[in-house]
Amino acid sequence: MRRLAILIAGMPGSGKSVLAEAAKKLGIPVVSMGDAVRGEAKKRGLKLTPETLAQLSLQLRRVRGPAAVAELTLRQLPPNDVVMIEGVRSLDEVEKFREHFQKVVIIAVHSSPSTRFRRLLARRRADDPSSWEEFVERDRRELGFGLGEVIALSDYVLVNEGMNKCEFLHKCLELLRDLLTRELAPEQVESDRD
Repeated sequence: MRRLAILIAGMPGSGKSVLAEAAKKLGIPVVSMGDAVRGEAKKRGLKLTPETLAQLSLQLRRVRGPAAVAELTLRQLPPNDVVMIEGVRSLDEVEKFREHFQKVVIIAVHSSPSTRFRRLLARRRADDPSSWEEFVERDRRELGFGLGEVIALSDYVLVNEGMNKCEFLHKCLELLRDLLTRELAPEQVESDRD
């Protein structure tokens, strides 16, 4: 059967989790690459601090290769025909997913740095920055993985600026419905089988 991976890329606090929420509302299972790293940290008995998770991400990629986190994530994927993978950070990771899916679509979520910083402060997850300096350092680290290239080469861009969460969720639902209609249209599936 046809398998579709919808990959989500975006800087921390851009709104990737809202897009994931929209996918879940449409019955699309969502797996977070960040959760894969957090799971590995827990397995190793490490604290979930920004510094520890950053070091672990770097170590995994250094020891196992640039697609190491993608490989951890693949182990968590359900067998569904369509899945969403949130938090892709490099073209190496995109290529790893392309090895396992017939079709890969990348959606980038974009918000300004000041908007993202406010959201992260409000979110208060254990690995979120608590100062502007930590925020900038995290952005640099994310960009160092190659996130900017993934965003630049995405198939779709959702701008999450100047709207509330409900409005952005509606925008996400519209895009996903349109994408699924185009990507999984019966005539497309038939032509792929020929």
